[in-house]
Amino acid sequence: MRYRVVMLGFAVCMVVSMAAASAPPVALAESYQGDVELSQYWVSEKFDGVRGYWDGRQLLTRSGAVIDVPDWFTRDWPKTVMDGELWAGYDGFSRISTLVRTAGPEHPGWKAVTYRVFDLPQHGGNFNARVPAIRETVSAINQAWVLAVDQFKVRDAAELDAALSDVLARGGEGLILHHGLRSHQPGRNSGLFKLKPFEDAEARVVAINPGRGRLQGMMGSIDVRTPDGRVFALGTGFSDEQRADPPPLGAWVTYRYNGYTANGLPRFARFLRLRPGGPPPEISAQPQTSE
Repeated sequence: MRYRVVMLGFAVCMVVSMAAASAPPVALAESYQGDVELSQYWVSEKFDGVRGYWDGRQLLTRSGAVIDVPDWFTRDWPKTVMDGELWAGYDGFSRISTLVRTAGPEHPGWKAVTYRVFDLPQHGGNFNARVPAIRETVSAINQAWVLAVDQFKVRDAAELDAALSDVLARGGEGLILHHGLRSHQPGRNSGLFKLKPFEDAEARVVAINPGRGRLQGMMGSIDVRTPDGRVFALGTGFSDEQRADPPPLGAWVTYRYNGYTANGLPRFARFLRLRPGGPPPEISAQPQTSE
């Protein structure tokens, strides 16, 4: 049974990979470190869902895989390119991930999904100009499940902290800060920041270590390798169900951490979730070293 599950997981990743075209030119946020002029930035909630890039014809994941949504979901959407998040509510990442990867367009769960638009990549103006354009585009679509992400301003760090506290109290993940004078730039650039109470990153599973004591017969921890070659163990953050059926060798996982140790390893690293679809696109474009 274990072998069957591992192979099924591998097959799913292969289907996503085979269906993927080139990755869309999305902007990627850097971690917020402070020391910026906050009055120049728009602030918005960071929604924990699946990135959805509307290329004018279809929705794509960040890696370029076509998202098989119901026909009604994107009916009458414009040819305007939109970037947003498919979101299934707070604590709903597993639900939206399942819908996108395996459930298919007929699943009733799509009725609970919203598409939250946060950018118009081909608009041409800076973000100050794109904010009202996003609102106008979404208003013209006039569908209850398509929403413009609320963009607002803060005057100082105290207001930014208060906004973060409000989002976390709702069960949210954090905030995004977008410089108003920046044009859309694919990849990581200094005009786009994410602010969260923890960091997260991806790594590949290279070993599965057996549990002891109460965890006898289950997984105790997994060893993971980061894209830059650092290897460390993840032993916390797993449910017993996940320990009985751990991420397979070669799978990519997302982990949370709080800074780095003196040896350069993630501090307090803990498992967050199995990453659907393999490595992030900026990692999959790089050659992978053999184990």
